[in-house]
This record gives sequence, structure tokens and C-alpha cells, in this order.
Amino acid sequence: MTASTDHLRPLLEKLSLEQKAALVQGADFWTTVPLPEIGLRALTLSDGPAGVRGPRWDEREPSLNLPSGSALAASWDVDLAYRYGAAAASEARRKGVDVVLGPTINLHRSPLGGRHFECLSEDPELTAELGAAYVRGMQENGVAATPKHYVANDSETDRFTVDVEVDERTLREVYLAPFERAVEAGAWSVMSAYNSVDGVTMTENDLLENPLNSEWGFDGVVVSDWTAVRSLDAVAAAQDLAMPGPAPAWADLVDAVHDGRVDEADIDRKVLRILLLAERVGALEGADAVAPAPLDGPAFAKEAAVEGTVLLQNSGVLPLDLAGLTKVAIIGHNAKDARTQGGGSATVLPEKVVSPLDAIRAALPAAEVSYEIGAVVQEGVAEIPLASIENPVTGGPGVRVSFHGADGTELFAEDRRATALVWFGGDAPIGASRTIVLETRYTPAESGEIQLGFAGANPGRIFVDGELVLDDVPVIEGTDLGAAFLNPPSITSAVTVEAGRAVDLRAEFTRESRGALDGALSVTLGIAPERTDPDELIARAAAAASAAEVAVVVVGTNSKVESEGYDRVDLDLPGRQDDLVRAVAATGTPTVVVVNAGSPVVLPWAGEVAAIVQGYFGGQEFGHAIAEVLTGAAEPGGRLPTTWPAALADVPVADVTPVDGRLVYAEGLHIGYRAWLKDDVQPAFPFGHGLGYTTWSWGTAQRHDDTVEVTLANTGEREGKQVVQVYAERADSTVDRPARWLVGFAVVHAEPGRTVTAVVPVPARRLAHWAGEWVVEPGAYTLRVGSSVADLPLSVEWVQA
Repeated sequence: MTASTDHLRPLLEKLSLEQKAALVQGADFWTTVPLPEIGLRALTLSDGPAGVRGPRWDEREPSLNLPSGSALAASWDVDLAYRYGAAAASEARRKGVDVVLGPTINLHRSPLGGRHFECLSEDPELTAELGAAYVRGMQENGVAATPKHYVANDSETDRFTVDVEVDERTLREVYLAPFERAVEAGAWSVMSAYNSVDGVTMTENDLLENPLNSEWGFDGVVVSDWTAVRSLDAVAAAQDLAMPGPAPAWADLVDAVHDGRVDEADIDRKVLRILLLAERVGALEGADAVAPAPLDGPAFAKEAAVEGTVLLQNSGVLPLDLAGLTKVAIIGHNAKDARTQGGGSATVLPEKVVSPLDAIRAALPAAEVSYEIGAVVQEGVAEIPLASIENPVTGGPGVRVSFHGADGTELFAEDRRATALVWFGGDAPIGASRTIVLETRYTPAESGEIQLGFAGANPGRIFVDGELVLDDVPVIEGTDLGAAFLNPPSITSAVTVEAGRAVDLRAEFTRESRGALDGALSVTLGIAPERTDPDELIARAAAAASAAEVAVVVVGTNSKVESEGYDRVDLDLPGRQDDLVRAVAATGTPTVVVVNAGSPVVLPWAGEVAAIVQGYFGGQEFGHAIAEVLTGAAEPGGRLPTTWPAALADVPVADVTPVDGRLVYAEGLHIGYRAWLKDDVQPAFPFGHGLGYTTWSWGTAQRHDDTVEVTLANTGEREGKQVVQVYAERADSTVDRPARWLVGFAVVHAEPGRTVTAVVPVPARRLAHWAGEWVVEPGAYTLRVGSSVADLPLSVEWVQA
């Protein structure tokens, strides 16, 4: 139901046109304009689908790093999604944030989508249910959720300009469905996307009014993606808030009202919605914010990671036999330097990250645990460890950063605790600075040659003990400023160092204007991986595996593979990781592979290893979650939210590259597992698949009104989790339909020997198709029930009159 704003009209009437024009656009990167004369403080917005960064990108203000969106979806757990939203709300309030820019509920249309780690799944029903629960969990704890990106922002290539062509039925049934459910859950804001749909950029698109406002009854604020408002045409559209601000496209908003180009009533409607949002989050005088529930952040992050960890295959080696293990080989770059989150604006800065290597060592105190990198995964420089750098001004760990004007005058300085730094809001005078200088004293742990360098979009110079060792200008590929800002190229130079002998490092960066991101800056002073012969690294790893009773190989992607700003070019693991796994498996030592990737990768060696565990980007407690799953301290709780192919050539829908600016969704309704079923191609692992450490017997399925009740029994020897999945089929339909589509699901837990009943809501609307309105075709539907889209032992008939 749409909330009334009539009680806010007296406040609106106190505002001048100039004040109203200021309020509908941001004051800066992350806040709106305060109007104290009507009791309105500034609203603070923040990125945060998987944690809440806050208005400053600063390691001195760490954030809880929750598992990524795809990891959350792998839990298939609505209650967990609710608590995930509540946890994010708690973090938001700790950071002074009113509006969180999440959840990301675009779909995994193609596995090449570069930002799929941040999204939930390939299926509209799974995404809708979990996204709605996230919204409820956040907002019932007093913070506004912002489902994004409305709509059809399902890939990154040319995301600012791409025109997505999609028919109305597909748009309604597939891509709009998660947003509709989020609005039903009461979303207080929604983010409009960069892309166009059917020829009109989303900040000006009629879809903002219908169905969002007029049909669904959305009464919240449509926030633009950053810089997505292109013109005054967005005013007449239902685009309420232009961010960041002041928005150049709306600079002459007042004049446009005076000369008739803009109707002031359109601005008034936006102001009333912003005031309603402010009231809801406690930013308006007389309105109190809801206090969020208490949060044990690390404990919840670990629980969520465990629940999203998918056991893809297991020959019986897992869980590990702790009593019999004396020697374990841990192998892989990602075992030591795990990816806990994907790249881009969703990034948060955790206080601590637990690696699989450290966690497995802690979980196996009686065993000898060796480590080999095996294959280099990281590309470019990584920040220098805090323990090895000293701030030359304070003498403590860290780096001194100073900002200088065009005449060389120091404008500002700050002491930081990292050499990978981003300024995107905050106090530093980026726009007024010409040169930014980083200074630190670095003490190497080992002697030899290192690849010292920087990553950034600006020209840089590096001095070692006063000697210039690097002076270069990065070459930016593509036109996506966001990608250049968040994942810039690296440049390095070989420098010889001696263990224990400190050297003074100085990096100078010349700031260049970056258009809409002119007030932001991203720089990293760091060290690239050693240039050891790859064959030697693999040989070392194989030798370690040969000497062990079990080998755990952690493979994964890097920031050049999965990130905001660009799509993937293939589904291969980067570097020599496939060769590494094959070499380790060839030793005959039982090999467990942990996949540290946010979306599908090809696993050509799957038949050669004993077990495969998909851990996704598991947040800051990723290591502990993996250790608990491997040792059996916890049940692997995940099921795949996305189909995993054996090869890219098998993927039915892979295209993410526009042609002449257009990306045509020619497959219509048939994305994800629906497309696999339509093409009758077998994937490596089907949608919904996931194993546990117990066994189950499926009993009966019965329909009761709008629910399906399913009985099943735990026939194994330990407690377990099962995800009951219900899919609909319609034989001889008069309209094009998927061969099978998800209509409901539920999580159950059972002790050994216990029978449980899952009650799965299946309202008639889940069977409907769009024909200018929602229509449930009369006749018989078959509801199939089981543990994945390919394993459905039970069925029940549904006859629609």
C-alpha cells in the first residue's frame, strides 16, 4: 500500500524552489542536502550489498565483510537473507548510514557477467524471495534498502550506453519480477540503472512510473546510479534523486521551471518522497530511527559463509578424518590470499580476513601442514603488508599521504594504515590537489628482487632511498571510468632488497581530471608477484602433495576476472591453476579442491579429484567457514544458484557484448537452467545442486491450497540440511514456457533418523504468464519436487480451473 505524504505537505510549502531543486540532487558523493529550517538533516547513502562501507573508503574505519550476493543465494535460506539484511542495517547505523545501496537483484543472464558475484542468482523466483527477505531484514531494523539496478543491468560491457532490447513478457516475468517482490516487501528506495531499455535510458524511462509506481504502488525514492542522470528529461520521469550531487544534468533546474521546460509539480512529488524516506529512517525532526538488533558480526559472517558453501562432489574423502591425519598439503595462491569479495563499488575494508591456510592450520593442530603457492593468480601489484611498513612521521605502522596544490603547497596530510587507498568522498581535497605523495619505510622479510610498482589511473613516480626507479603513465583500456578507477592497470620495476634492511619509499601521483569522478582517486603502492618459473611452482606443489596424506588446493579468480566495470572473456581459471590441479591429482594423493570464485568457472579436471567445494567470495570469515566444512565441524549448506557449465561452448546464453549499441535478449524467458533444458544440454553441475554429509529419503508431496507439503527423512548418521525445491511444468501450453521453472523452495534440517515436513508456498501467481495482465492458463500443471532442477523424485498435479 502506498503511504500518504499529505502530512509532509506543510514542510514542502515552507521550501523555496531553490531549496527543492537542491534537495532532489545530492550535496556530494554520499549525502543529500540538509534543510534544518524544516528539521531535515542530511541523508547518508553508502554502497553495501555485502557489508556497508560508509561515506569514507578508509581502512581506519573498517567494515564487516559479509559473503557476496551469490554466496547468500547459495544458502537458499530466506531466514538467513533476512538476518543478512539486519546485519547490514546494524553496520549501517554503526557507520552513520541511512540508505544502503543494495541488494543487487539483477540476474545471472550469462555466466560471463563480470558482476555476478554481487547479484544473487540466474532465477527470478530465487532472487525475488531472497532479495525481498534482505529488504525486510534491513528496513525492520531502521535502514532503507535500495534494490538495484532497475532494470536489465545484467552485464557490464558498455553499461553506461548499452540499449537492452527485451520483449514485455520477458521483462515482466524474468527481469522485473525480483523488483516487484522487493516493492511488495516495502522497499523504501530503488536504484535506476545506467543502461537503456528499448531505446530509453533508465533514469528517463517510463518503467519508473509503470509498473514501479502506478501498478506496484512503490512510494519510495528512485535513486540514480552514480552519474546516471543524463538530462532534464529525467525530471518528468519518476526519477527522484540524482546522485552524486550537485548533478550537472540538473544544474539549471530552477531556470527550467521558470521557462516552462520543467513542471514544478514533478519536483514537489520528488521532494515529498525524499521527506517520507527521511521520516522512515529518522532523519526528519520528530521521527525516531529504529534501533537495529545487536550483531556479532564475525559469527554471522562465518555462519553465512558456511550456509553458502556448496559441496559439488565428494568421493568420501570429506569430511576429513581428523584422527588419522598427520600430514596435509595446502596449495594455491588463494589459500593464502583469499578473495573474500569481488571488485568494484561493493568493496568494503574489513578489519581482519581469515585465510583458508590459517584456518585449516588452526583446525588441524596435531597435523603437519605445509604450504605451496602452486600457481600465481594475482595480477598486478598488491598492497604492502602493514607489518612491514613504517610511517616516517609517526613512527607507527603505515604510510604518510600528503596532498599538494599546483604550486607545490601542501594542502592536507593524513596518516593511513594501508598502501592501497581510495578517496571517494571524505575530507581529502582531491579536486584541489595536483600531486598526491605517499611516503613510508619498508623493511623486506626476504632478500632478492621484488617487482615494486603502482596501480592507478594517473601518472606516477616511485623513489627508493631517493633514487627514481619508476616513472610511467598508465594506459587505460576502454571507456568505463568506474573500471579505471576501481581496477586500474599496474606498472612495476625490478628492485633489489635485503632482508631486514629498511628502504624509504616515496610515490608521487599527478592527478588528472576524470570527468564525473574528478573528485575521486584510487592509488596503490605495492609489490607484484614473484616471477618464478611456473613449472617450478607446480613441481614444488606436486612434491608437497606427494609427501602428504591429503592435498587441499584452493583455486580461484582475481580482480581482473570478476569485477564491476567489465565482463569476463571466458570461464577459465586464471594462470596455470588447471595445470596445477592436474599435477597434484596425478600424485595419487587424495585431492580436495576449494573454488574461491563468485560465479561459475570451468573445472576440466573435475573427474580427477576426490572432492570439490565451491566457497564463493565468502567474506572475512571465509577461511574459518572452509575449515569447518572440510573437517566436518559444519555441514556444507549451499546449493547452486547458477548452472555450472563444463565448457563455455555449452552455455546456451553467453552473449554480453552489444552490437551497434544494442544487446538483444533474443532468448526471451529461457535463461539459466531454463535455457539448458530448452537446448537439452547437460551442464557440469545443475541449478540447485549441492551435496551434504548425510543421506535423505524422499517421501511424499501433497498440495494443500496454495502450498505444497513435502515429507523427507534423514537416513544418514549425522544432522543435515536439505533444500526442498519445487518446479512447475505445463504440458501442451498455449504459450511459450520454460520446460520447467522454479515456483518455490524451503530449507529443512533434521537429526539422523528423523522425518520432517517442508511447507512450500506456491501461490497461483507463480504459474501465471504476462499477456498485458497476469493470466493463469487453465488446465493441469505438474509440480515436481526434489533437490535440484535435475533431481526431482516427487510430483503432484495442480489443476487450475
